[in-house]
Amino acid sequence: MDCEVLTAGYSYHSKPFRSEAYPGLSNYLIRFQSEGRCKAVVDGTLRPVEPGDLLLLKPGDPYELRIEAELQPSGDTVVASGDYYFFCRGRWLDEWWAERKRPRLMNLPLHDNLLSVCRQIVLEHYRSKRKYTEIAEHYMRIFCLIVDREMTEHSVGTDGGKSFLAQRMRNYVEEHALESFKLEDVARSAGLSPSRAVHLFKACFGQSIMQYALHIRLSVARERMLYSPMSLEQIAELSGFSSYSYFHRTFRAHYGTSPKRYQQEQLGHSYGAAAEPE
Repeated sequence: MDCEVLTAGYSYHSKPFRSEAYPGLSNYLIRFQSEGRCKAVVDGTLRPVEPGDLLLLKPGDPYELRIEAELQPSGDTVVASGDYYFFCRGRWLDEWWAERKRPRLMNLPLHDNLLSVCRQIVLEHYRSKRKYTEIAEHYMRIFCLIVDREMTEHSVGTDGGKSFLAQRMRNYVEEHALESFKLEDVARSAGLSPSRAVHLFKACFGQSIMQYALHIRLSVARERMLYSPMSLEQIAELSGFSSYSYFHRTFRAHYGTSPKRYQQEQLGHSYGAAAEPE
């Protein structure tokens, strides 16, 4: 198989643990720390591994993991470590690895969609022991491509990480645009104060956080108006607008026409249809 998932699982340790010291792995190991802390040998050095840290090891790399009592964000010193781990192999993975220089340890934002992909890999691996193994394979590819995207966004610019922090905020907005969120939530995703977050986002993307969220909401609503059977009121609600009147006002200001008329014109049913009150 191109991207065969040999072993996939979630592991949580509340007691000290130390893995066998492997002088050289037989397959690729992708390990994503989802909570708590531990330590792993990376490039010959025992290094701390924290939430969001991704360990990428290729065949032949040494591997050793140590889970001991660590100081947690709460201030307590306890044994607590949770991670998703995937042992895999295949030609697709060989080509993916060779595309760029890959750090053995990197940090990824703990996005809900990334964790969801991890859960799906584990679920499909256990579901598809003999049949439909390609489902887990495709989820594994998705995870690897998300890693590539994060690596690319992390490396853009030489501004001391500002672009990366701004990208983290943009990712947060894209994931939560259809929900109700506050500026404080966006700032927290990048570890910034709200005022700093607002300034950095505008400097990097030329628009405010809420303007960007509004753009996404309008784009989603417009697609649903053309391709879904939902009513305009349902579309407004499910696209992140607090009320239909607010959606109507915002849509008209942005596109120069009402939602109903826009939908009729795009679908070719404007003639003979009752006009929406302007």
